[in-house]
Amino acid sequence: MASEYDVVVIGAGNAGLTAAATLARKGARVLLLERHNIPGGCATSFCRGRFEFEVSLHQLSGIGTPEFPGPLQAVLQSLGVVGKIEFVRMADLYRIMVPGRMDLVLPADKAGVIEALQSRFPAERENIGRFFDLVYRFFSEVIAAFYMKDPEVTPEKYPLYFKYAFRDTQSVLDEHFTDPLLKLAVSIYWCYMGLPPRLLSFSDMAALLFAYIELKPGHIRGGSQALSNAIVDSFLGNGGHVRFNCAAERIVVRDGAVRGVVTEHGEEIKADYVLSNASPITTFLELIGRENCPRTELEELKGGAYSTSFFTVFAGLRCEPRTVGIAEATNFICAGTDFDRDFARSKILSCDESSLILSCYDVADPGFSPPGACQCAIVAMKYAEPWLQVPPERYAAEKYRCADEILRRVEAHFPGFREQIEEIEIATPLTHLRYLAQPGGSPYGFEQHVKDSSFFRSPKPPLKGLYCAGAWYGQPGYQPTLTSGVQAARALLRDMKAQEVRP
Repeated sequence: MASEYDVVVIGAGNAGLTAAATLARKGARVLLLERHNIPGGCATSFCRGRFEFEVSLHQLSGIGTPEFPGPLQAVLQSLGVVGKIEFVRMADLYRIMVPGRMDLVLPADKAGVIEALQSRFPAERENIGRFFDLVYRFFSEVIAAFYMKDPEVTPEKYPLYFKYAFRDTQSVLDEHFTDPLLKLAVSIYWCYMGLPPRLLSFSDMAALLFAYIELKPGHIRGGSQALSNAIVDSFLGNGGHVRFNCAAERIVVRDGAVRGVVTEHGEEIKADYVLSNASPITTFLELIGRENCPRTELEELKGGAYSTSFFTVFAGLRCEPRTVGIAEATNFICAGTDFDRDFARSKILSCDESSLILSCYDVADPGFSPPGACQCAIVAMKYAEPWLQVPPERYAAEKYRCADEILRRVEAHFPGFREQIEEIEIATPLTHLRYLAQPGGSPYGFEQHVKDSSFFRSPKPPLKGLYCAGAWYGQPGYQPTLTSGVQAARALLRDMKAQEVRP
């Protein structure tokens, strides 16, 4: 009997959505399964009082400009959703604050970034120019050699690629700068990757700086939920089927190939292809099972460490942002310049000296919140393990204690913030663990060490008919995960076509 679907996609996170939409637009019969009642995974929102809070989007990269469209815009264009959503440009990259030592705003422009840094750190004027010249020249080589898959990649042709591709960010910072405040100012995006510069690949840092400076940071009118909804609409409009409140229970494997999926309701859905947006831990150890999992994949899973999760305070204020002194959409509040100490504090409960990211969506999009109001999300990187050790009877007290630590620090930079709070919600790593069903509650997947970068990942499916996409299989963040889904879908379509013409 013929299968009802060609492909079953598991999970409606960023990568699952773009994969499903890409497959449907190419004529495949696709069923999308999502355990929750709404699409998006992290790209969602929730309501409290008169506020609809954005869950996770700080800054969207890869949109580009009207003159120079970015790769994310190309991805969304291919799905037919660009005209259904509105991008909101941010004027600045971020404001970074270290109490009593630095308060600096960097504009979303290469010349502006360099000028702002040189003005603040005149003794390192030449070093600043050299550093950003390296970032741009190096990343250009990475694009040509790696992403464009040049068949002739040699040290002579790509000298910077061979010199820096596998260097850590800290060593490159130390090579160029002496002032620790300057090192912090140019590398604070390490928080978006979950690893300090000593452990973070310079390739990843260069990609972040290039993406946000050259392709500009932004938001989406209506938040990330608007994007998720638009992709679902595209998927359904091209004949796709989706089942919400329906988790995958098991991936059926017979004779070394996938044969379909069994849902949590006990229904077996036959399909020759399965694309999983779940973590590899979930995909291979739970859905497929150790007995059907390739040995190479089991060995690879042993070496991965879960990345950080987050502690987040969502605050709805009964005032406009400037009333409390918020003038930038993205604000980094740092306790000091010691990256390793900062990272170590992500492994304890306290938020008293953790780096904080305060995002205020209304700065870039004044209509995001109700008139005369605004909303902020204040995030601290926190691993799940310490929270898993908290006794249930102590959970609420610890949660509110940490939230109070965060609000005290925010108040020091933005006086009057606390008294303007109308609605507040708190999410711990356990919240993310429960909602996302991701190991460690991590939206970032595995820790992004150099050895775990996309340079070392095989694009070949580990099991016949099985494809995977998302942060666990590449880089974290909106642009990488949205792109990951499209790439996985295209690989699946190529294999499907090859199978059809095979005698």
